[in-house]
Amino acid sequence: MTFHNNEVAIDTALVQRLLAAQFPQWSTLPLTRAQSSGTDNVLYRLGEELAVRLPRLKSAAGQVEKERLWLPQLAPHLPLAIPTPLAVGAPDEGYPWPWAVYPWFQGEDAITGRIDDLGEAALTMAQFVNAMQQIKLAEGATPPPCPRDMSLQVRDAKVHQAIAELEGLIDPKAAALVWEEALQSLEWQGPPVWIHADLHAGNWLVDQGRICAVIDFGCVGVGDPAWDMLAAWSILTAGTRDIFRTALQVDDATWARGRGFALSMGLIALPYYKDTNPVFAGVAKRMLDEILLVTGLEL
Repeated sequence: MTFHNNEVAIDTALVQRLLAAQFPQWSTLPLTRAQSSGTDNVLYRLGEELAVRLPRLKSAAGQVEKERLWLPQLAPHLPLAIPTPLAVGAPDEGYPWPWAVYPWFQGEDAITGRIDDLGEAALTMAQFVNAMQQIKLAEGATPPPCPRDMSLQVRDAKVHQAIAELEGLIDPKAAALVWEEALQSLEWQGPPVWIHADLHAGNWLVDQGRICAVIDFGCVGVGDPAWDMLAAWSILTAGTRDIFRTALQVDDATWARGRGFALSMGLIALPYYKDTNPVFAGVAKRMLDEILLVTGLEL
């Protein structure tokens, strides 16, 4: 299944050829395309313990090198497992970009995986986000800027377009109200901090009822911590968001910006993916439902 008009063709035969040419030690292992709603990469399970991940789009091609460089440096500081690349492959066999082999993590993403205790999950997620924000690398290291928009204003036109497109699926007045509230919030005044910037339900892994890992660091970099508030509306409920917010000690402006970023992501993703990627469209719809559930705005 393709999600974008400008994707490259990726199939099992191509991945087998790439492995045989570049990593023959793994080329005889069973290879199975994984069911994934990831929008930037195609994922294959390789044997029992490995995964192969290949960018679908030119815009995602730089993610492999970024993860190779930075994830080994971030991993020791984080309380959950993250997928540091084991090997990076070169363009070959007609495939135009770098690709990588990673460890395979047991569990399911939080879209389909069962979380036994959302309150505990809220604390686990807050601990991860806080650990990201506290990372200080060795002197001389220059962290990459997060590729996400760091200003809500940049997204304004697309948000209003999406609100109009989704009339009948969402409450447009409530969406506009939340969006305007976010636009009025103060911008981040502190220094940029490390953020994952894509902490929706598809990027938290769950095993035996508990969050065990975080995946897909294609947007990782330094920027506004509000982006990592995304988790609060992607997985949590009204009754457990306060646990997450309290554990992180999030100020009103950052919370409002975070809700605005989550709202914009949901609004823009839902019409784009509703036909091609219904699982991810469901993630977007769930975020919108949680954000717009309380018309009085939960500040």
